[in-house]
Amino acid sequence: MGRQYPGKILRVYPGSIAEELALSPGDKILSINGQNLRDIIDVSFAMADEEIDLLVEHPDGEQEMISFDKDADEELGVEFESAVFDGIRRCANHCYFCFVDMIAPDMRSSLSIKDDDYRLSFLYGNFVTMTNMGPADFDRIKRFHLSPLYVSIQCMDPVLRAQMLRCKAARNIAAQLDRLEAADCDYHTQVVLCAGLNDGPYLEQTIREVVARRPHALSMAIVPVGLTKFRTDPFPLRQFDREGAERVIELAEKWQHRLQRETGRTFLYLSDEFYFLAGREVPDVSFYDGFPQLDNGIGLTRNFINDWEQTPAGNAPYAEPVFLDVVTGTSVAPVIEKLAASVQKENLRVRVVPVENDWFGHMVNVSGLLTGHDIVKKLQSLGGRRTGILLPESALRSGEDVFLDDMKLTDFQEKFPGVRVESVQTGGDYRRALTDWMHYHKNRQQESAYTWQSNAGYTKNLPDENR
Repeated sequence: MGRQYPGKILRVYPGSIAEELALSPGDKILSINGQNLRDIIDVSFAMADEEIDLLVEHPDGEQEMISFDKDADEELGVEFESAVFDGIRRCANHCYFCFVDMIAPDMRSSLSIKDDDYRLSFLYGNFVTMTNMGPADFDRIKRFHLSPLYVSIQCMDPVLRAQMLRCKAARNIAAQLDRLEAADCDYHTQVVLCAGLNDGPYLEQTIREVVARRPHALSMAIVPVGLTKFRTDPFPLRQFDREGAERVIELAEKWQHRLQRETGRTFLYLSDEFYFLAGREVPDVSFYDGFPQLDNGIGLTRNFINDWEQTPAGNAPYAEPVFLDVVTGTSVAPVIEKLAASVQKENLRVRVVPVENDWFGHMVNVSGLLTGHDIVKKLQSLGGRRTGILLPESALRSGEDVFLDDMKLTDFQEKFPGVRVESVQTGGDYRRALTDWMHYHKNRQQESAYTWQSNAGYTKNLPDENR
């Protein structure tokens, strides 16, 4: 049978087959129908059979074979501690721009995991470079039809890509994309753009070659490199300025207009930061083709605005004055301010509070990397009345009341006695909070959060029960 990788059960869903079988958290699934399991993908395909022999190891070490019949579409009904039982495949690269290498020291260990696992790409939309993949991985992608994947391209020039990733295998990007296409696997792509490195003619080449790979190439996102004050890599990197962002937008627009004329789809998208840097409005909602890379932060601002516009405002009057402080990262603050200014409601006073990121450095300006300590320090420096505080949901660990610096939300609230603290995830949340504060409350357990990750893009962290 080969080596076993037990899948440890974290939760048993009510009314599931697992509950009927009296499985419990802590039990380990060793095999299904004699097949060893590496991840939840194996579990899903093995459970497609109608006659099941389930080998389970209980916490006391006793092993039990449980045989049962089921409908073909019935799932086991458990959540595992990890989606991969044989361990997350770690990144083999040493990229110039790796964000994990720029994390502050002594932060929780999960922030320092450099994953580059094609299975997590398929399951959760994590971007992978494919430098650690071999023939068996591509064969499995084909056999199980693991599509779509999310691929970090960076650039299509093989020499430059190998240099940027500091990995010889990075030269093989074109051949690896060929293998994905031969396996009938579609993929979304990303470019982490570094000023003066893979932009200009290199970016033009990358766009041209990825566009030529449609229809297997489903979309292309371009995000600017993120740098923190903790970066120690000797290779010089710099962020885009206003002129540089404008040049990127002009190059992208040339391709976007052409693609829209030819296919009716934009296909190529820039992250919001480029538009903020250039002092431009983000594109209209129709530009984003249904937001295929929203989990990568592409179109977050426009999606937020669109959700605001589609959400009815609360009509109940405020009998007493309401003073709300709205916490935000510095990059999106003008948008948050503009929406707040559009609300004309008697007795409502809104103060947008852009928070500079002292923890990671002021070059980091997204809401998702704000820490509890920086937010507290900024709010405590402000005078005036305060009825409530609105926090960006992305600053809190998904489904948990903990900030990135491990400050608990309860500790945060103690800093502001008598002030109600709520979080905001969507534009609809924001509008409801401003216009119906007395009834607004965020059920955070049902939300997903977007946080900055090692691939210099956004990823959506699902609540624990959905992992």
